[in-house]
Amino acid sequence: MWSIEEFVTATGITVEELAAYVAASQSGTPPVLRRRPPRELAERLGLADWIAKGGMTPDTYRPFLRDFLAEGTRLHHPGFLAHQTASPDFPAALADFVHGTINNPMAIYEMGAAAATVEFEVIRWMLGKVGFAEGGGVLTHGGSLANLTALLAARARAVPEAWEEGVPGDVVVLAPESAHYSVARSVSILGLGRRAMVTLPTDRLGRLDVTRFPDVVDGRLRTGSGQSRRVLALVAGACATGTGLHDDLRAIGEWCRERGVWFHVDGAHGASALLSPGLRHLLDGVELADSVVWDAHKMLRTSSLAAAVLTRREADLDAAFQQEASYIFYGDQGFDLINRTVECTKGGLGLKVFLNLAWRGEHGLGEYVARQYATAHRLWELGRERPGFTFPYEPESNIVCFRYGSGDQAEIRERLMAAGAFHLSSAELDGVRHLRVSVMAPATGDATMEALLDAVEAAG
Repeated sequence: MWSIEEFVTATGITVEELAAYVAASQSGTPPVLRRRPPRELAERLGLADWIAKGGMTPDTYRPFLRDFLAEGTRLHHPGFLAHQTASPDFPAALADFVHGTINNPMAIYEMGAAAATVEFEVIRWMLGKVGFAEGGGVLTHGGSLANLTALLAARARAVPEAWEEGVPGDVVVLAPESAHYSVARSVSILGLGRRAMVTLPTDRLGRLDVTRFPDVVDGRLRTGSGQSRRVLALVAGACATGTGLHDDLRAIGEWCRERGVWFHVDGAHGASALLSPGLRHLLDGVELADSVVWDAHKMLRTSSLAAAVLTRREADLDAAFQQEASYIFYGDQGFDLINRTVECTKGGLGLKVFLNLAWRGEHGLGEYVARQYATAHRLWELGRERPGFTFPYEPESNIVCFRYGSGDQAEIRERLMAAGAFHLSSAELDGVRHLRVSVMAPATGDATMEALLDAVEAAG
């Protein structure tokens, strides 16, 4: 039984501590990350004792929460530049709190009518932005599930008998080597096997080169032996995870249309550029896609996870799953989303997107995207003027790759992280290891970029 008084008290403590945590993170004062060994951290937090004995109260909860918050990674910190994970805006945090309290698993409409209806409208908005006037969609727990769902829809079109009879051995997926790892993982989960992934030609930066695509006629890939294999889908990036660069969606989409190939755009990170008038051109041709993935927990500033899978034809998404279960598939199926997702118990993910839109507006979110892209471009401008720095391309998004000197870039990254002011990732381009920056936090600005370049020089 809930104690309402204790709940109210603990909630107040949580708000106070989180507000202090975010403020400190945005100031850049504490280290951007801490990563003690698990055994040491478990002892510091007293995890074994709490699990064994229980008895936490609001008075003991406050110091536990304070210690817990101090030992993670601060995504609101200006020096957090590592991964494509949002610095969540507070409306999305409110949505998580609401869902955590009411727990309406709304894939079945009767289990969460308000949450489901909010998702319907969020999906309708996203479909409009992509240009799918007759499309369908659903929110999933992450881009990996979204990519899997989109490829399931493509499989239902290319091999409709696969759900009952299994996947035949003559099916392939075309994708660049730079495609997100979840694409190859989805291909194996679908039962095609990793060898069904056919790598498409790219330029040296990993962008698809449509002029060198293989011979495909009527949706079938011709092989050197004279045989042909069915193409389940072709995957393009908007933008690539490693570099932030975009494939030529219009040229690829027209190529797919002419040959009857399902065109899937992984826009998990970059689709949010559709909200900025000055950046929409980066996704020119996205409306030619058959399916698109768009993660809200990246550039729409929602907390993890909330990813949309969108199809140009609503019926294609409805065909992805063909399931019967008398205890769940009955009643008002017209409003149930369970027919479109892997998940049965699915959180009210739409509320996070909706509240960010309701508070900030579409224009406000678009301005955020443009600002982060501009800050990354500023890093490129500043770095080119300094000796020792090399940038292999001009950034198109908020992701930038670069090198300093000829030494071990991974070692430079470790030194930066150990110092505590910056958290970077790294990636290989054309077989060479680079430092990689992803500008996500609103607190990150030009001063941060100057300080980063100074820190890289010192670490190098």
